[in-house]
Amino acid sequence: MRLISWNVNGLRACEGKGFSDIFRQLDADFFCLQETKMQEGQLDLQFEGYRSYWNYADKKGYSGTAVYTRHEPLSVSYGIGIDEHDHEGRVVTLEMADFFLVCCYTPNSQDGLKRLDYRMSWEADFRQYLQRLDAVKPVILCGDLNVAHEEIDIKNPKTNRRNAGFTDEERQAFSTLLASGFSDTFRTLYPDEVKYSWWSYRFQARQKNAGWRIDYFVVSERLMPQVADAKIHTDILGSDHCPVELDLK
Repeated sequence: MRLISWNVNGLRACEGKGFSDIFRQLDADFFCLQETKMQEGQLDLQFEGYRSYWNYADKKGYSGTAVYTRHEPLSVSYGIGIDEHDHEGRVVTLEMADFFLVCCYTPNSQDGLKRLDYRMSWEADFRQYLQRLDAVKPVILCGDLNVAHEEIDIKNPKTNRRNAGFTDEERQAFSTLLASGFSDTFRTLYPDEVKYSWWSYRFQARQKNAGWRIDYFVVSERLMPQVADAKIHTDILGSDHCPVELDLK
């Protein structure tokens, strides 16, 4: 079973850069999107054999998540059940027979870390949400989690130390999540591999591979024996992020 996650940085723009062809080429059972930047009815993009579920932000042209799936879920929920967090279209959860699939676009702490306090409250509440699901059945979390966890996950750790996505607070929150019974699939399989999933549009960052690994598949620890591979598709263009993949046995 193949799962793909991709921050498309605006699905309408990404569709103009070949999204549909890439979607078909990757041939996933589940294809999760973040930062769709859409409202309902703005783009009718359906694929034969898939059903899709969308969570839109209240604010136009902002955030947004979606999941395309070949497999009918038992149930679908949107958000995490906390009003403070549930107006930005950041989470879609599919309950399947053997696991929960959670597609997430984590809030960015923003320039000057003006949203770091909010981000920390999100982290605590979202972790509790995942733990509640995990108590029922294993969880597969994917998405743009807006944190480079370790120094290996970012090209320039020293100069980015207090920048959004690489603060001590955000990195510790991710460590706390992992310590509560979850595994970062790519880093577990490839402890020493340097690969990034996001590059700034500035300073020719992608050409220089000055990137960050901020897109993840994180699974309940007890699912790790079923993980066949985790991939980062650095060759796929169309967004400032590239798709990441999880293959399950």
